[in-house]
Amino acid sequence: MKKTSLQYLWTHSNKGKCINAELEAIMLGNDIDNRGPCGLFIETVEQAPIAISITDKKARILYVNEEFTRVTGYAPVDILGENESLLSDKSTPRHVYYDLWHTISSKKIWHGRLINRHKQGHRYLADLTITPMLNSEKQITHYIGMHRNVTNDYEFEKKVTNQKLLIESVINSSPIAMVVLDEHDRVILDNQLYKALVSDLDKGEPGLYFLELLRNEMGDMWEQLQLAEQGFNNREFRVETRGHQGVRWFSCAGNWFVEKEVNADAFFEDNSKRYLILTLTDITKQRRQMEELHIQTLKTMMVEDERVRGIRETLLGAMHQIQMPMNQIRAAEQIFRHKGDAQHQGLLQILQQIQKSGEEAVATMQKCIPEIYQTAIIPVNLNKILHEMMLLSEQRFMSHDIEVHWHPMQALPTILGSENRLRILFKQLIDNAIEAMSESGSGESRLKITTDSDADLVYVCIEDSGPGIPPDKRSKVFEPFYTTRPMGGNQAGMGLVMVKEIINQHQGLIEIDPNYHQGCRFIISFPMRRASE
Repeated sequence: MKKTSLQYLWTHSNKGKCINAELEAIMLGNDIDNRGPCGLFIETVEQAPIAISITDKKARILYVNEEFTRVTGYAPVDILGENESLLSDKSTPRHVYYDLWHTISSKKIWHGRLINRHKQGHRYLADLTITPMLNSEKQITHYIGMHRNVTNDYEFEKKVTNQKLLIESVINSSPIAMVVLDEHDRVILDNQLYKALVSDLDKGEPGLYFLELLRNEMGDMWEQLQLAEQGFNNREFRVETRGHQGVRWFSCAGNWFVEKEVNADAFFEDNSKRYLILTLTDITKQRRQMEELHIQTLKTMMVEDERVRGIRETLLGAMHQIQMPMNQIRAAEQIFRHKGDAQHQGLLQILQQIQKSGEEAVATMQKCIPEIYQTAIIPVNLNKILHEMMLLSEQRFMSHDIEVHWHPMQALPTILGSENRLRILFKQLIDNAIEAMSESGSGESRLKITTDSDADLVYVCIEDSGPGIPPDKRSKVFEPFYTTRPMGGNQAGMGLVMVKEIINQHQGLIEIDPNYHQGCRFIISFPMRRASE
């Protein structure tokens, strides 16, 4: 093969006149030492692991090496003297060939890919470089072509690309928001649903927002799971959003994975990077359904509880009212008995009968007072209780056209208390505010509820745009049966008594803000739950 190609090149090239004795001996087949400069060059070209061909200016093949035969299937006897176009599959676009000839004719090197056809008929992708060979006058005399069969490499690249596109397609078609973050919390990959959260939540980068929530909730467990490359699931978070969407709920899940480095520095070292795949599932619909069921349960429970508590407070209030005349009768009886006057003996007996009847009535009412069963004292988040009570009153807000402003402290500390009693407390205050605003007939009806805390106390502020409570009556509104309304119901004046009682049970305080003049503002404070508790 070597002898044939070299002889053909020698015969059809005017360069043959300059061939030295060593090269001539090789082409004639003489057994000489090929380790001289010319022989070494020839052996290098012949044994090069890339297909090499030399053509004249018209692309007629004058020389091929052994790798050329292996790649194309054409032996020298098959291809020498033929045009390079013999290798073409004719499926390469014409503009590629135009660019090729335009480049090499301009004495420039061309590099690109062509679809060639092997001698046995199958196609392969050739990565080709063509270099013009110039004489001393800088004129083109020949072209040297070098090409490799890169079909397998191309197929592998396409498979990787297709796999990447498939992964991106799956991620984008996923019904949940997905994001990949690196060790520095930078977003590497995300899908369309995740991108939508950027504007929907208005929390900056959603991935960073949820990472902070997760780390705060999981504490040391976060680092442990990360080091062990163990995932987590079903971490639910309530997110306050702006606009019509209101509160949204998300369930977070995550898995860490390690990727091997692909740069040159990692060739001899096992370098790797850790990534977190974070999924954010919007469970707002399910949560709202659960909330609706929960609210219905609360309604049923609170109606019964309020009925029992109303009966209890009414009876206690009535007993309190009876005690006042009873005390006067008892005092009168003692005066008549002390005098020992016979003419008032009949009156004394009547007073004693009245006193006895009163005591029997009080005893009867005492037996009728329903028991309020003690509920567990647990850590309570007042934001949750207040939110439930607002949902419970939602229909009343709408029917009275009341604008509600809800400003909770995001990380409100918990207090120790009874959830049921606290629900009754805040429901009563909200109901009072609704009734006050509906009866006032003012143009704007606005209810604002805020929560806050300091080093020792948790605060709840409930303010309305109703007529307010006159300063001279503020000290009396917590007394039994006292009301600022012209006409009350059967339990008029007992609502704030219950409020005061529940707050006292929780070691809290309630006051009416004297500096608020646009309606009424109640400020309630509770002692913060301590870690030791």
